[in-house]
Amino acid sequence: MDDRTDDVDWSGLFHASGAAADTPRHLAALLGDDAWASVHGYSHLWSATLRHEGKAWPATAPTAMLVAKLLDNPLLGLDDPSLPDAMLAYLYEVGAAADLGDGAEEVRARVKDSVPELRAWTVEYVSADADGRARMWQGGTGLGELVLDQAALACFDVVPVLLRRTLPYLASERARRRTCAAAAVGSLARHPAASAQRSELLQQLTSMARAAGSSYDQATILIAIGDLGGDTRPWLTDPHAGVRACAALAPDLAGDDIAEQVLMELERSPQAFGKSFGDMAPPLQLQSKSFQDLLAGRRAS
Repeated sequence: MDDRTDDVDWSGLFHASGAAADTPRHLAALLGDDAWASVHGYSHLWSATLRHEGKAWPATAPTAMLVAKLLDNPLLGLDDPSLPDAMLAYLYEVGAAADLGDGAEEVRARVKDSVPELRAWTVEYVSADADGRARMWQGGTGLGELVLDQAALACFDVVPVLLRRTLPYLASERARRRTCAAAAVGSLARHPAASAQRSELLQQLTSMARAAGSSYDQATILIAIGDLGGDTRPWLTDPHAGVRACAALAPDLAGDDIAEQVLMELERSPQAFGKSFGDMAPPLQLQSKSFQDLLAGRRAS
């Protein structure tokens, strides 16, 4: 798959704030020595190029490709070593937005049938002011929603490249970077194109979970293992409540007696889940969800 980003027409894409022509400049600032521009670039990446619902804007897929290139740039993180970790966390979010599974071809067919209309809608949208954009979402044509489906499909199509660019970071010298890479791999490797790799990746992630130096890292990696259909049962009796919970959240453990017992115990005291990680935030895959949302998603899977 071609991973070039230089020929992207950013003026024909949009994000949360409108036309996306400003996105490359904001991301380039992450490599510079202007602290103010870097902070604003980071804020733009997270607040503008991803939807609050964890889904994609039309600018998301090409932004993800730029983020993958940033990861390999030695200037990234010179003053803040956590920046590459944040880029891997971003790729995790893109993988989640791209997780269309068997529905991708149905979306592709719907998009293909409406390409001229979607292009015209987008051209009008990026040239409109904020009020005009709001009216277009309320227009009742359904084209805006289909544009967003097209954006998710664009993310789906670049996932194999993003996965390839992420895999080397599973062997990073930095523990937290390995953990962020594991989370991203757990999201990206759900893509059908990664099916042949999945068994080997699960072996690698399982070894990482066994060797993890902190409960936070271990719990994060266990969620990735569960997302890829791996076996997290050995951790259901772990002394750490957060580790037990993240192991029990694996979709393939629905109906497992021990996993259900772990979840019921935490359901009776959901505060215990957050407190189990002390002063740290919960694993990055869970930071935008309440424990009740996690349980609902687990039981619906």
